[in-house]
Amino acid sequence: MNAALPVLLLLTSLVAATATFFLPQESHRLRNLLNLGGAVLKLGLIAFMLIQVVQGTIYETRLEFAPGLYLLLRVDALSLLFVSLSAFLWLLTTIYAIAYLGNKPDLSRFFGFFSLCVAATTGIALSGTLISFFIFFELLTLSTWPLVVHKQDAKSIAAGRSYLTYALPASALLLIAIVWLESTVGPVEFAMPADLRQLDDTSLRIIFALFIAGLGAKAALVPLHGWLPAAMAAPAPVSALLHAVAVVKAGAFGVMRIVLDVFGLDLMAELGLALPLALLASVTILWGSARALQQTEIKKRLAFSTVSQVSYIVLGIALASPFAVIGGLAHLVHQGLMKITLFFCAGIFDERAGITRVDQLDGIGARMPWASVCFSLGAIGMVGLPPTAGFITKIYLGIGAVQAGAPWVIAVLAASTLLNAAYFLPLVYRIWFLEPGAAITAGDAPTERPLGLIAPAVITAFASVAVGLLAAATFSPLGWATLIAEREYLR
Repeated sequence: MNAALPVLLLLTSLVAATATFFLPQESHRLRNLLNLGGAVLKLGLIAFMLIQVVQGTIYETRLEFAPGLYLLLRVDALSLLFVSLSAFLWLLTTIYAIAYLGNKPDLSRFFGFFSLCVAATTGIALSGTLISFFIFFELLTLSTWPLVVHKQDAKSIAAGRSYLTYALPASALLLIAIVWLESTVGPVEFAMPADLRQLDDTSLRIIFALFIAGLGAKAALVPLHGWLPAAMAAPAPVSALLHAVAVVKAGAFGVMRIVLDVFGLDLMAELGLALPLALLASVTILWGSARALQQTEIKKRLAFSTVSQVSYIVLGIALASPFAVIGGLAHLVHQGLMKITLFFCAGIFDERAGITRVDQLDGIGARMPWASVCFSLGAIGMVGLPPTAGFITKIYLGIGAVQAGAPWVIAVLAASTLLNAAYFLPLVYRIWFLEPGAAITAGDAPTERPLGLIAPAVITAFASVAVGLLAAATFSPLGWATLIAEREYLR
């Protein structure tokens, strides 16, 4: 059973994806049942494994293809943090996508690649070796590109081209790093770090740089972030998937694995790699926030916000102090909850009221109260106001910066918070305090129906507040991040 469960966890979305591709367009009920059923089953398996992993149980599946070449799926506390987030948000995003897309064409193709994307994300989370990680990392690229170009208009095609322009060269750099490293030290398993000291310091620094460049495109690190704002041409459910569930999180999770499980915090310090990574994350945080402030389209403002926010994860890991590592790990979940809420609401505003620009939000709170409340909670969380998830992250990163002897990070966090407030709070002001614009007052009042459209946003919005209020609980994202850090990395 211990060997079978990781495979079953992967198959829940892989089987749903494969079956969905063969369904005719009119098979709405069966297609919805397959995707929702797979998501619910995945959550059930994860809930069971969470309890067992806390008690010390190990789940591992090893499939050998050739001597020294094998696929390893391993469930540990860190993989469960990521896969729990992706599974929970997969279920909600599927519900949202069903309501959002309705009876639009090419739904079997859409949901097939949608579930395949989640299967790839699950594989990334469960990967126990560098080669396993690379296989699923590339599957993620191949499965998300059709979602980005789903509309098949000129803007979507251009966005897909931009995505591949960044992703494919980055993949080549990642493969070079893996081959270079493993040609010397042998297969690298995350649970059993290899002796990297077989390589000289210069080689190790170059390999690390190649890893960060290879992962940095999906993590949207500056200057490899350009594809992400362009990808906003995709439908709202895809935007939610890219920003909160799959792609950028896969990049950040990969950086975690390289820093924590391949190089290790001690070797990072010896090689002087932590400070450059922290500086790169800080530049990305400030650049993303500054660019978000310049955007007039809602989804592009949210996209540049993602560029900034995901780098909090990288910053926490780079600082390597106890509070910083815990804050970075927890933000993997915190950012997902807040950002998916914002994209859910942006999609509702667009689909139900035709609102795509910031200046069109005036007075929408009175007409679309649920979406407006949820958007406001997500925005307040991104700013970092208490008691939201964003507040917990910034407090932990700030304390962690002091622990790491890097007080300059406090200035980065303060500047980022001011920029967050500058590009989010005016949106909240427009929603609640300005008179409705002509687009809203003309004709019928915009609707938030069906329930499947607004319910996922309500759940994630209030969850982003709940994880802040209940941060001290052992079952909270912060509690689980503390367990991971203390059990695996801060001994």
